[in-house]
Amino acid sequence: VETEKGAGGTASPALGIGLDSCVIPLRHRGLSLVQTTDFFYPLVEDPYMMGRIACANVLSDLYAMGITECDNMLMLLSVSQSMSEEEREKITPLMIKGFRDAAEEGGTAVTGGQTVANPWIIIGGVATVVCQPHEFIMPDSAVVGDVLVLTKPLGTQVAVNAHQWLDNPERWSKVKTVVSRQEVELAYQEAMFNMATLNRTAAGLMHSFNAHAATDITGFGILGHSQSLAKQQRNEVSFVIHNLPIIAKMAAISKATGQFGLLQGTSAETSGGLLICLPRDQAAHFCSEIKSSKYGGGHQAWIVGIVEKGNRTARIIDKPRVIEVLPRGATATVFALDNSSASSDDSSFPF
Repeated sequence: VETEKGAGGTASPALGIGLDSCVIPLRHRGLSLVQTTDFFYPLVEDPYMMGRIACANVLSDLYAMGITECDNMLMLLSVSQSMSEEEREKITPLMIKGFRDAAEEGGTAVTGGQTVANPWIIIGGVATVVCQPHEFIMPDSAVVGDVLVLTKPLGTQVAVNAHQWLDNPERWSKVKTVVSRQEVELAYQEAMFNMATLNRTAAGLMHSFNAHAATDITGFGILGHSQSLAKQQRNEVSFVIHNLPIIAKMAAISKATGQFGLLQGTSAETSGGLLICLPRDQAAHFCSEIKSSKYGGGHQAWIVGIVEKGNRTARIIDKPRVIEVLPRGATATVFALDNSSASSDDSSFPF
């Protein structure tokens, strides 16, 4: 994070490569342009949901800065050359509709973009907003004693891969002793729902509860993004993660396969939750508020760690507490959980 002089001679923050969005001071006094872009390959079978997930993923970088409004979106779409014309005509409009619908839910609109032909399907976009200083929260002000809160469970990559393995006898044979087909189906549906959920509510509550910094959890996993956020802090602090809220049974799959690094915090997430540094006396209230029915339900939050004095690093303790997050509508009986860690929320301080 660096500081530049705006047109009026006042210091304005400028955020470069390495965090979620770029913040560019404009020549118009007091205004900044905040912009972000992202794209990736499809990871779910439903093209409409893929469009929604892609849009939520792009907007998440704005939400990580406490920005709740977006002035404009562009869509980036690569159509696969290996698809038949019939497949293209069915799949492409559904992806576009999903993206547009999520943008509308976020209070913005898609006004353009670029479509190309390619060996692969790729979908993403650009989100842009012009902000006054009070509208965004620079991700650099964590203080010793803050608490880390996470707003979506981990395990999306594991859930998506496990769902693909249902049709692969060789891969399925390696995990069927720790998880049932029904558990995988429910986990996949939960992951898809979570990935398509906007982080907009969490972004608004960052202001209400005096957040000091935040980032969204995506491709580098919770540890990678925690480390990136820690490096940006102005104070000499470090992040310590004690709890890992994970979609039920995904930790068991990660252990059984020796893949993903879910318990080590390195498993990739797509359109994950916000990791927010909050004052200790505000964190439990934040977790309670975000689940309120006035925000439509479906939002969750957990206290996952603390901010302590340190050298701007982040780590997960040796034996983190795994919070098994049950998919909506599922019961602990269906998931045959062998411990008492099944939970839909955790806003206590076990550390």
